[in-house]
Amino acid sequence: MTVQDTQTIFLADYQPPAFLVDHVALEFTLHPTATRVRSTVKFRKNPDSPVTDFFLHGENLNLLSAYINGVAVSPIMTDSGLTCDVPETPFIWQSEVEIDPSANTSLSGLYMSNGMFCTQCEAEGFRRITYYPDRPDVMAPFDVTIHSGLPYALSNGEPLGREGDTSRWQDPWPKPAYLFALVGGTFEIFSDHFTTASGKPVDLNIYVRDGDQDKCAFAMEALKISMAWDEQVYGREYDLSVFNIVAVDDFNMGAMENKGLNIFNSSAVLASAETALDANFERIEAIIAHEYFHNWTGNRITCRDWFQLSLKEGLTVFRDQQFSADVRGADVRRIEDVSALRGRQFREDNGPLAHPVRPESFVEINNFYTATIYEKGAELIRMLRILVGDAAYKTALDLYFDRHDGQACTIEDWLQVFTDTTEQDFSQFKLWYSQAGTPRVTVDESFADGTYYLTLRQSTPATPGQADKRPMVIPVAMGLLNEDGSEAVSTQLLILTEESQSYSFDGLQERPIPSLLRGFSAPVILQRSTTKAERLILLAFDTDMFNRYEASRELGRAVLIDMLCNTAAPDPSYSEALLQVLADETLDPAFRAICCALPGQDEVAQALVELGHTPDPVAIHDAHHKLSQHLAGSGFYVLRRLYKVHSVNGPYTPDAVSCGHRALANLALRYISLVDDAALAAEQFAAADNMTLQMPALGNLVRTGHGDEAVQKFYSQWRHERLVIDKWFSLQVSSCDPTQAVAIATALLSHPDFTLKNPNRFRALIGALAMTPAAFHQPDGGAYDLVVDQLIALDDLNPQLCARITTVFETWKRYDSNRQAMMKAALLRIAAKPKLSRDTREMVSRLLQA
Repeated sequence: MTVQDTQTIFLADYQPPAFLVDHVALEFTLHPTATRVRSTVKFRKNPDSPVTDFFLHGENLNLLSAYINGVAVSPIMTDSGLTCDVPETPFIWQSEVEIDPSANTSLSGLYMSNGMFCTQCEAEGFRRITYYPDRPDVMAPFDVTIHSGLPYALSNGEPLGREGDTSRWQDPWPKPAYLFALVGGTFEIFSDHFTTASGKPVDLNIYVRDGDQDKCAFAMEALKISMAWDEQVYGREYDLSVFNIVAVDDFNMGAMENKGLNIFNSSAVLASAETALDANFERIEAIIAHEYFHNWTGNRITCRDWFQLSLKEGLTVFRDQQFSADVRGADVRRIEDVSALRGRQFREDNGPLAHPVRPESFVEINNFYTATIYEKGAELIRMLRILVGDAAYKTALDLYFDRHDGQACTIEDWLQVFTDTTEQDFSQFKLWYSQAGTPRVTVDESFADGTYYLTLRQSTPATPGQADKRPMVIPVAMGLLNEDGSEAVSTQLLILTEESQSYSFDGLQERPIPSLLRGFSAPVILQRSTTKAERLILLAFDTDMFNRYEASRELGRAVLIDMLCNTAAPDPSYSEALLQVLADETLDPAFRAICCALPGQDEVAQALVELGHTPDPVAIHDAHHKLSQHLAGSGFYVLRRLYKVHSVNGPYTPDAVSCGHRALANLALRYISLVDDAALAAEQFAAADNMTLQMPALGNLVRTGHGDEAVQKFYSQWRHERLVIDKWFSLQVSSCDPTQAVAIATALLSHPDFTLKNPNRFRALIGALAMTPAAFHQPDGGAYDLVVDQLIALDDLNPQLCARITTVFETWKRYDSNRQAMMKAALLRIAAKPKLSRDTREMVSRLLQA
């Protein structure tokens, strides 16, 4: 089986739509198994298109009738849509279809979630609702009428009122079909209001299941802060009189930015002190902002085609990262963003799933909602801002909004506003959108007669379908430090455009220590031979907080690799350096917490690969545990003092300062639990009045083998809180003895609260097992078999989710021959499944081609 077994779509084949749409009227009669959808669409030929055939997408639809200008027609039907002869002049298309929302387990199109009608139309779900040109470059205003016996029936835009069981909505802003939304059901409403900068009132509503009303306040406040921030920073006001959010349990993604009616996975909107972790609050704040910011970068200006997906997603991720940096603190937020990029996107970029930020082709577009599109796409926006400066960036964005409002655009349109604003040539920068892979920047240096010489060389490894790579534009922010930690040269920007470029810095009193790639100014891998002494100085003194963090990770990786490759003992100087940072009360507690956690086990595995070694996940886990014990033992009293000082007293608040204190206290607790037999963790678990104290304490109890009773007590306490029970499932397989993980997961599959049909629950158990390296890669291959069994079952229900979870096998070629053989056999077992979905077939094929 290969990707070529299914139809491949190429960017080069793009043709403008044959017909444009001036207006859409939809009429729904909702029924769980027999919903009727009547559409009235005003079409006209597109004079700019060479295509003449009239084609409407449609899948799993029962066509009851079709008319053109009131005259019945008999279209030619296919599995993917219909064709029909149409007039040369503008005409009105009318059709009626019947669909079965209750049978739609894929959660794409119109489906049921706990008795609620819900839609998800991005990327190609609208074609499962009615026949229509389901492509993002066909934009039109929508009028929607909904007949139902439900208390609430919502759609995009402005409410036109309700009469009996009929609700009407009008969206005056032209939109593509992927932004259509409909929700119907019984809800409780959490309401507020916002007044825009120009004085226009906006009603804000969050629709939730009964019992969730007390978990909406934080999301509502985040929404209002986001609206004000977008006005202040980007000059973008909201453009309707109402903004609605609906929380849905069964949802494949985090949230969806449908115009005026955002649909959210419940986990991305509901939070209370008792049920949510600090990390959940931060995630909710970021996702609320992200979906709201899409109102302009995605809705008012959308993508011409799905190859341009990063035009809206990368830009909006960058905007939500800016927002979070302003709200939560720039240094720590940058570190978190880069950690996520490296953990997800770098792995993607360096494996069989590598693809450009703007791909050249795809089989199933749902498989390209990736870290490359989102996180790497955001890094490209960040680099543009660095290269042109803040003022020019703002001017370019203003031009982008003014020039392209109401349009479906391309990457070329985006870069052109920067060219027009700055009169610079961005043709080389555009390579970032077309070349896959993570560039390597190697460093050569020397020092003589007070001058420091620096040479930077760039190269990008071959990736699937791309062998030879051209030099990129790489902004390298750097400074130079003296051995006493003082700054010899403050931050300046080097712009690397050639394969090799050299620089010199004179007038220095001593050989400096370079602080390169400050703020992680480009998404590259920096390759430089450094000494432990240099890293210790950077960790202690660098004025760039990202590079202080980076020095900590480099030190930690070096220690762990030495332990793994040379059976060395834990290095005391590393522990001493971390303890000094931990104890430094002049530093932000949140920074200390993130800086002094050990490098992740997958991060160590990749570092070993870069050095030419074959990683053993079990050995990495054991070394990680041994180093943690050493640090805990050598710093026990420092850690106890930290825990006492930073344990937050008083009522819970999710503000950044309080979150930082709790993060530092919980890090201290994790280390302490390794040497006090989790006694302090047991005390915290018993006394906890919020989830950010209770859950980490439970994790430490499980991790140290003392959690059986606490796990059952936790379940009894929270069994009626579905989002908390997701956490309960995850913790048991991610914190247990890795040798027991498969047995625990197998038992949990039979738990009455487990279901394959809910994406959150599936990710909580199967996803957590697969993302815990030592558990997933046990030598007997039991976890591979368990995960594949569940993926094969899931594919029949939810192909999108199944395809995404298969990415847990993307590093299979990294490991020893026995593990490789077992993982390849697991992938081949998926490939052999009868009637395998197109989504999963594409992903498995690409993985097997590694």
